[in-house]
Amino acid sequence: METNDSYLPQDRIFTADKKQYGKLDLRGRARSMRHAPTPAEEVLWQRLRGNQLGVKFRRQHSIDRYIADFVCLSHKLIVELDGPGHQEPNQAEYDQGRSQTLTGLGYCILRFSNEQAIHETEVVLQTIKANL
Repeated sequence: METNDSYLPQDRIFTADKKQYGKLDLRGRARSMRHAPTPAEEVLWQRLRGNQLGVKFRRQHSIDRYIADFVCLSHKLIVELDGPGHQEPNQAEYDQGRSQTLTGLGYCILRFSNEQAIHETEVVLQTIKANL
């Protein structure tokens, strides 16, 4: 389907790699992730949603061929929450390559553990605010 960008609302920014968007089913994967958030994602989202920090955040938003947990597009800030699986060698290597790609696109990435998001929410929010 062809779209004319002039008809899109200003805040609808398509940041996914168009070649990969359909092939990797980024839309479907992001939607399912939004409908089944981890407890840490839910805690943080309740504090980021609705411009509570003065800027708009999106959750499970596709950028290039990846899906970011949370992103503020206007400030090119990505917030990632990492569970225990991110400590595995293969996952850590994947995360490093992913981070290189996203920083190459001009994004700043903040990473927090799930435990930090749940138990140190105010510290996490202060760090996010400081990076906006």
